[in-house]
Amino acid sequence: MTWETIVKSHHYLTLLPNMRDYDEEYRFFNWERARDELEGLPGGNGLNIAHEAIDRNANGARRDQLAIRWLGRNGEMRDFTYIQLRGLTNHFADVLRKLGVEKGDRVFSLLGRIPELYVVAMGTFKNRSVFCPLFSAFGPEPIKSRLTIGGARVLVTTEALYRRKIAPIRDSLPFLEHIILVGENHQHTNVPGTLDYYQLIYEASGHFIIQHTDPEDVALLHFTSGTTGTPKGAVHVHKAVVAHHMTGSYALDLQDGDIFWCTADPGWVTGTSYGIIAPLTNGVTVIVDEAEFDVERWYSILQNQKVSVWYTAPTAIRMLMKAGTEVAREYDLSSLRFLASVGEPLNPEAVVWSHKTFGRPFHDNWWQTETGGIMIANYASMDIRPGSMGKPLPGITAEIVNRNEDGTLDPIKDPDKHGELALRPGWPSMFRAYWNEPERYQKCFSDGWYLTGDLARKDADGYFWFIGRKDDVIKTSGHLIGPFEVESILMEHPAVAEAGVIGKPDPMALEIVKAFVVLKPGFLPGEDLKLEIIGFARSRLGAAVAPKEIDFTEDLPRTRSGKIMRRLLKARELGLPEGDLSTLESSPDA
Repeated sequence: MTWETIVKSHHYLTLLPNMRDYDEEYRFFNWERARDELEGLPGGNGLNIAHEAIDRNANGARRDQLAIRWLGRNGEMRDFTYIQLRGLTNHFADVLRKLGVEKGDRVFSLLGRIPELYVVAMGTFKNRSVFCPLFSAFGPEPIKSRLTIGGARVLVTTEALYRRKIAPIRDSLPFLEHIILVGENHQHTNVPGTLDYYQLIYEASGHFIIQHTDPEDVALLHFTSGTTGTPKGAVHVHKAVVAHHMTGSYALDLQDGDIFWCTADPGWVTGTSYGIIAPLTNGVTVIVDEAEFDVERWYSILQNQKVSVWYTAPTAIRMLMKAGTEVAREYDLSSLRFLASVGEPLNPEAVVWSHKTFGRPFHDNWWQTETGGIMIANYASMDIRPGSMGKPLPGITAEIVNRNEDGTLDPIKDPDKHGELALRPGWPSMFRAYWNEPERYQKCFSDGWYLTGDLARKDADGYFWFIGRKDDVIKTSGHLIGPFEVESILMEHPAVAEAGVIGKPDPMALEIVKAFVVLKPGFLPGEDLKLEIIGFARSRLGAAVAPKEIDFTEDLPRTRSGKIMRRLLKARELGLPEGDLSTLESSPDA
């Protein structure tokens, strides 16, 4: 199927998109108008995320609407309306108040995708404390480093996770005053030195008034790992909810009556911004699945829960591709109307596959932990260019910039020229700091731009195209090669399920392109297949860009959020130290 077929095939849209004319909206948009779509605390007492996501809906026509449907890994299902969530989050906010937890204190969660996680998040916002989610698969050492950097005062976790991951490091966390345990199957806990979640909730009041919340009050602390150094705590404020709400409407096209499933874990920024905040401020029903990825389970959820808007990761999409289109055809997926992808660039082949399989394409978008929300996207009303990040959100100024000899930055005027993707600061969800690291924060800005560290290009029509991280880009024989481009072409070969590409040092060319390839079922590794794939890539990319070497592998190292760890592929290839593996998908200490 050609790109043109995908671009023109918008007949499946039964609803008019929220943003019907991108150019007009971009031209006249302003953030004050977006802020006016939210209510604000009663009496002009500021802006609080939990009020906009929960109380605003619970106090109005959506009070009895289903807000969250939780699907347990063992078949259990629990439903929560907006009015029920208001009561539960009030209870947890009162728990914090009674413990003496104050505005600005850090409340960490180490929880799987269970209902209590969502209550803890919103209750923390109500108390004006800082919510700090941790991914539950982290091992003791990465947990310890993040709790220490963030100065955790409260940790909410399960009894099982406490015994496995917190108890071994408890003595090294003297600043951690309160550990609240969520018991298995709603049972009370009795672990020395900890508090029982359900007992605290039972004793707390369901009446809680959110105090004055300045829009610039800190609300969230998200940790992100760089290629070097300790984890960075990106600070976000309550005003970020303006961007969460707007991007949920514009980039994900959330509308009344939608059933929305974001598959990301709230231990990562996507799972918080778009698994909790954005869908609830937009008043839709959120599906939460406790279990890990399983092809048939996922298709069953899409079918049985009648999911209409689905936000997932390229890794998961490729795993579904690997299982084959035939599996998807066993399910009724006719409720789906909008599909979106995030986490790493979406290969063009995946867009083609989704159109064949679901009758509609995935809409890729781009953002970072630091941006707090979606910055560039393919929108429901716009033509999709498979492989492109899309165009900037209204209110976002994005350019490809080049550094001059005097250190100043200039936007690159010529289309398709490579440079660093930069954004003009000032959007509501922009991070305000790296926690206690002002110098590290300042290095992200230069000459009036936020420098993303991503290399990209912008075509003549204003679409942005991801090339790679600055430290991932391959320089070979005078060419600048982005690994994503090579990986995308390799995946178009019928034998290739996944590919990871690095630059391997070479005395003549500086670097050569090397690919690590995961084969689809039914294909066996061998020299003939290796030569065939190299020849295929050369025919599509040219000899200068195509891989010179290929290694077959059973899997690729990934972060827990699904991104290929190319630096780890490179370290293993060159016999270099592997560095921090705390975010590795199968970290040995997890």
